[in-house]
Amino acid sequence: MQIGRLFEIVYLLLEHKNTTAKALAEHFEVSVRTILRDIDTLAAAGIPVYTAQGKGGGIFILDTFVLNKAVISEEEQNDILFGLQSLSATRHVDPQHTLGKLRSLFEKRDTEWIEVDLSRWGNSKADREKFETLKNGVIQRRALAFTYFNSSGEARERRVYPLKLVFKSHSWYLLAYCLSRSDYRIFKISRMSLPALLDDTFDAGAYHPPEIEPSREDYGVPAMVRLKFSPHAAFRIYDEFGDKDFVRTEDGSFLVAVGWPEDQWLYDYILSYGPAVEVLEPPSVRNEVARRAERIVQTYKPD
Repeated sequence: MQIGRLFEIVYLLLEHKNTTAKALAEHFEVSVRTILRDIDTLAAAGIPVYTAQGKGGGIFILDTFVLNKAVISEEEQNDILFGLQSLSATRHVDPQHTLGKLRSLFEKRDTEWIEVDLSRWGNSKADREKFETLKNGVIQRRALAFTYFNSSGEARERRVYPLKLVFKSHSWYLLAYCLSRSDYRIFKISRMSLPALLDDTFDAGAYHPPEIEPSREDYGVPAMVRLKFSPHAAFRIYDEFGDKDFVRTEDGSFLVAVGWPEDQWLYDYILSYGPAVEVLEPPSVRNEVARRAERIVQTYKPD
C-alpha cells in the first residue's frame, strides 16, 4: 500500500506543484504523521520533495523534476489519453486515477477535448452489475453460466469460457467459447439473463477465436432485402445505413438493399418505421410484414 501511495504523491505534486500534509492525509485517508514519513521516504530515495513552514508553506517538488517519458511522441501521448477517456465512457471502467497520473507525466493540462458516451438511456444498476460479472469472468479466466435469448425468442442455458468483451454496431457483445456447442460464439449482452461466475477456470491462451461474426444459430441465414423508405425517414436512413447501402430517388425516397436474416429482429425493425417503409423484396418478408401489420390492425380495431 505504501509504495502505491508514494507513487501517487509524486504524481499529485507533479500535477499541482505543491500541496499540504493535511490535504494528502485526507486524500489517502491516513494520518498527517504518516504523510510526513512518506515525504521523508521520498526524499531519502532521491525525489526532490521538500517542506516549507509558515504562510504559503506546504509540501513542494522541484519545478525541474520530471519523470522519464521514454520515447513516446506527442501524438502517441494524446492517443493514450484519448483511449483512456474513451474507455471511461463505457461507464463500466473508471481509469480516472490513471488518467490523472499520465496527464502529470505528459504535462498535459487540457486534454478533455472530446466526450464519448456509449451508455444507453436509462442505464440501470442491473446493467452495470451484469457487465462487471462478465468483465471479471474474462479477467479472472473463470467460466460463466447464463440464460440467453436468441433472435427467435428462445431461451437456452449456456456455459461458456469468456474471452473478450466487444463493442460493435452500437451494442456490447461477449466473445466466448461455448461449452454447450464446443465452438466459438458471440453473445449480445442485452440478451443475457442472470450471468454467474463458476468455479471452473480455463487457459485463455489455448483459445484462438476467429474473426468476430454473428453465429447463424442466433441470426439466421442472410437474405437480400430491398426496402423503399419515404423522405420522412431520412434521419434514420443516414443514422442506420452506410452510404453504399441506399440510393435516393428523384422524388426524395430511399431505396435500400441489405443482406439480413429473415427473423424476428428484421420484422420488428421494419415495422418500427410504420408507414414510412415498403418491403419490395423478397416476397416472403413482404408477406410476413403484411401479416403482422394486419394483426396489429386487428388488435386496435374497435369492438
